[in-house]
Amino acid sequence: MIDLTGKTALVTGGTRGIGKAIVEALVQAGAKVVFTGSSAESAEKAMVAFAESGIHTFGLGGDVSDPEQAQKVVDLSLEYLEKIDILVNNAGITKDQLFMKMKREDWDQVMDTNLGGVFNVTKAVIKPMLKARYGRIINLGSVVGSTGNPGQVNYSASKAGLIGLSKSLAKELGGRNITCNVIAPGFIATDMTEQLPEAQKDTLISQIALGRLGEGKDIAGAVLYLASPLADYVTGTVLHVNGGMY
Repeated sequence: MIDLTGKTALVTGGTRGIGKAIVEALVQAGAKVVFTGSSAESAEKAMVAFAESGIHTFGLGGDVSDPEQAQKVVDLSLEYLEKIDILVNNAGITKDQLFMKMKREDWDQVMDTNLGGVFNVTKAVIKPMLKARYGRIINLGSVVGSTGNPGQVNYSASKAGLIGLSKSLAKELGGRNITCNVIAPGFIATDMTEQLPEAQKDTLISQIALGRLGEGKDIAGAVLYLASPLADYVTGTVLHVNGGMY
């Protein structure tokens, strides 16, 4: 059992899906957690749902693609947490379309959130981490950042860029005891995959060695590992959690 008692964490995009599972796992491991949602309303709703499940945390609304909002999220998190030991950059969006039909605005929105948002939040968190000479930065990528995927040129590019960002940050920050790693999930059971036709689900599952879709807890477990002392000597790496599909 990983014990994160005394540690604090900020999780972006923590209201549902993988982000929600990460928040739950961190709190259950003893960490004090702040999470973000796309709006104050969604964060408040999620905070109530967490509380009903016995998960006590604090939610903030904020668009991480906006540098000012990202800074405000970090400032408010520091007021609540006093320090940020663990940063999990999970917030992300998709705007899927075949490249020939993809609009520039679909490219920009995905890059601004998935890559720009990581830049903005991490930039705001770095100073207090450097001062504390401690930090664990965990960026949520995707298997398609390594494999590519038809109809996801923008999303795949943003997640591939995240690998370069993380590897470079790991080299810059390692001397201050700050690690930076990427977790690359494969196909995870979410509200979106639940709506897929059974035939399409079967096709996805046929590509996975373990013969099933992943669950949010599979990714949350990887986050706990990278946030814990077990991974103190792990930085600049990509941890693939995809059931053997890649």
